[in-house]
Amino acid sequence: MNHEAAIDWLYGTQLFGIKLGLENVRRLLNDENLFDALAGRKVIHVAGTNGKGSVCAMAESILRASGKRTGLFTSPHLVTFRERIRVNGEMISESEVAVGLTTLRERIADWDPHPTFFEITLALAVKHFCEHHVEVIILETGMGGRLDATNVIDSDVAVITPIGLDHTQWLGPTLAAIAGEKAGIIKPGKPVLSARQPAEAAAVIEAEADAKQAPLRWIGADEAPNLLLALSGAHQKSNAALAIEAARMVNPKLSDTAVATGLTTVEWPARFQRFRDGRLIIDGAHNAHAAAVLVQTWRSEMGEGTRATVIFGGVETKDTAEVMRLLAPLVSRWIFVKVASQRGLPIDHLATTWASLGLGPTISVDHAANAREALAMTDSATHILITGSLYLAGEALAELRGGSPFEVSEQ
Repeated sequence: MNHEAAIDWLYGTQLFGIKLGLENVRRLLNDENLFDALAGRKVIHVAGTNGKGSVCAMAESILRASGKRTGLFTSPHLVTFRERIRVNGEMISESEVAVGLTTLRERIADWDPHPTFFEITLALAVKHFCEHHVEVIILETGMGGRLDATNVIDSDVAVITPIGLDHTQWLGPTLAAIAGEKAGIIKPGKPVLSARQPAEAAAVIEAEADAKQAPLRWIGADEAPNLLLALSGAHQKSNAALAIEAARMVNPKLSDTAVATGLTTVEWPARFQRFRDGRLIIDGAHNAHAAAVLVQTWRSEMGEGTRATVIFGGVETKDTAEVMRLLAPLVSRWIFVKVASQRGLPIDHLATTWASLGLGPTISVDHAANAREALAMTDSATHILITGSLYLAGEALAELRGGSPFEVSEQ
């Protein structure tokens, strides 16, 4: 298969849905001899509701600055699938995607159950990392942790970022239930680093660490050195503290220079990312916890009382009403967009949800067919914020990068 055919085939496997469990992915990695190939490589495994990607990106940047050869696996992508798999900061090439997926397709052609999109993507990533002789692998869970495909890989350190209510239909309706799934990445006797958590989540993490005799450390923003960060927001100090300690766990000789370089050069798009001379912000906040953090960051960076034209889209299963309620103090005008996803909420649903809150009779409401049309409606706006979904963030990024091809993925 060429790259286009390979990606089309891979996206077609999304019809197999999300399947939490490890048997199939363990078989896949074993058949590709990837468990043997992983021997001797250090692994950082990151789970949590918010901040996973930022922690992974910062840890990778720090380790690369220290001279380590790194492999980074994250999800979802924003613009192109290739973002998910990087070696030393470089995306996997189109030809490597084509060759790797062709091999995997042939291997699993008659499997029942068929591996899922995420399981195949993980196998492609691990194979790519081993072929490129990486020394340290940073893995971001897709969802949860205990039954996430990434959990078949033995890690040297588990990292748990802030936990909130998200994916409740899969992970459970309470913080304790969700924490139990996230804490499932803890490995016997291996260190655990966790952000400070709500009490009910913290109790679950502590119990799991105790049961596995895994040394646990709680890490907060106060443990981060007073360094410049490329990523905006007070919450990124907490993420940086986790990233630094995780990097140090797999590279005890880590220098202060490498830490400083990594934190000031890291790139992680759609996290309070600025365009148009800082007038336009893209942030992928898509749940209540992330929206609250976004509001805090906005006020800190843009000034108390500063309002924006907010281009907003959402997907099913998210608490859209609560996200809107939290964002309302920032909004002078809504532009609702249907996200380019099968799960994207219709514009009339967004408008009805907003109206039901009764919060802003003076706030105007418009709509646009897509991110391109919405952006064209904001030329005269002083401040613009694009948020509500990583899918929308990716679509907007593609437009702002000059119309880069935008690859829609449901996972």
